[in-house]
Amino acid sequence: MTTPTRVSRRRFLTGAAAVAAAPYVLSARAWGRMAASERITLGMIGIGNMGSGHLNNLVNNREVQILAVCDVRRNKRDEAQKKVEEAYAADKTAGTYKGCDTYNEYEALLARADIDAVLIAVPDHWHALVAIAACRAGKDVYCEKPLSLTIREAWAMVAAARQYGRVFQTGSQQRSDGNFRLACELVRSGRIGKLQTVHVGIGGPSGEKYLPEEPVPDGMDWDRWLGPSPWYPYNGERCSGDFSGGWRLIREYSGGMMTDWGAHHFDIAQWGMGMDGSGPAEVIPPDVADARTLTYKYASGVVMYHGGANGVLFTGTDGKIEVNRGYFKTWPDSIGQEPLGPNDVHLYESPGHDQDWLNCIRSRQRPICDVGIGASSVTVCHLGNIAWWLGRAIKWDPARQQIVGDELAARWLDRPKRAPWRL
Repeated sequence: MTTPTRVSRRRFLTGAAAVAAAPYVLSARAWGRMAASERITLGMIGIGNMGSGHLNNLVNNREVQILAVCDVRRNKRDEAQKKVEEAYAADKTAGTYKGCDTYNEYEALLARADIDAVLIAVPDHWHALVAIAACRAGKDVYCEKPLSLTIREAWAMVAAARQYGRVFQTGSQQRSDGNFRLACELVRSGRIGKLQTVHVGIGGPSGEKYLPEEPVPDGMDWDRWLGPSPWYPYNGERCSGDFSGGWRLIREYSGGMMTDWGAHHFDIAQWGMGMDGSGPAEVIPPDVADARTLTYKYASGVVMYHGGANGVLFTGTDGKIEVNRGYFKTWPDSIGQEPLGPNDVHLYESPGHDQDWLNCIRSRQRPICDVGIGASSVTVCHLGNIAWWLGRAIKWDPARQQIVGDELAARWLDRPKRAPWRL
């Protein structure tokens, strides 16, 4: 009799058959006390504000094992390594865990065959390069929002995930929140009648900022932090991860609050409109063509406005729904009080954004905010910035992913990268 060959979980996930494989099923007992050999092995790339938050969550999740951390700041690497090793040392079920390695260069981390997946929480101008390299290396990916610095980068990330059969979760975690899902289900089920307008309450675009040179801190690889962006002398504000400023407001590294919060609220607006994978037909900046605010026009006739909402406000012929974190309101109240029926729209219900990603790594299904969804949502953000920066309306073909009839505006679909960095 032939003895069956045991296929390891890691070989299962990385082999060519993994793309179309059936869900990998574990018992309830295994979920609670999983053998080290069956855990998803992780590398963490970027250990700043968001990266450290993810690390704090994942280091206590016994479905995963963090094998390595990467950051261009030595103190961040050392702090993360200490946190991981102390957590695993205190866990007697950790079994064969032998340590957490640290890296300054993400390429070295991606070269490790024993890492299944990576969580990317670097500044926006690095997202595409790291995520595409991870896909090529056969790693599943969780990439923080906003997905990319440019529209072309976003769709290149989609192409890489599809080509290499990767599970890719975008960090727009509001999709995993019950209030946001319910709001979108009610809108798409016709509870407010025909949808007419959407208002999205976020801040404005990023801009240029010139800052004086400061000494580079010890242990900081400044050239690698800049990476594909233009070279500037070091300044602490330029690379600060402060949520109210820093690199998020500087055009070379981010799209400002238009992309930072837009990747949350525009994402929910697109979900509620049923426009995942698509987008607007025209974008009009403030004070142009009688538009008092940034205005998006969709082929369906729905108009979306920048501002005027506590989060996202959907207005239809028969009512309104407004939703934000910890907030949900309908006009009239009855819209939100009547339960959804079996014939209403029921959207993907996530068990939590990180957990959804982990579940999908095992099942090989697409997660709630798959890279394709992240790309269409961040495209809405970037189009708003392009129109705003240029001060004129632009027309967009969502099927071809092209700006129509405006060669200068179309140049903003991507940005040149500093050598030797390229996609």
